[in-house]
Amino acid sequence: MKSLKDFHTKYEAIHQSNLTDDQKGRKYADLMTEMEQVYKIPMIRNEAWEQENRKVIALYRKISMSRNI
Repeated sequence: MKSLKDFHTKYEAIHQSNLTDDQKGRKYADLMTEMEQVYKIPMIRNEAWEQENRKVIALYRKISMSRNI
């Protein structure tokens, strides 16, 4: 299983890359999907889950907000 640090490292690599915004957006989406699978992130907001997984949801939202949709 990948650690949260691994996901953060991947995020930083994408963020600092010379990819276009569209390319970064696709990479961010792929990273978010991978996080959803590894951490079983619920599709519908779940306050209890978020309280138990604060660091995971914080990184997930950071990635989400980095996307130019």
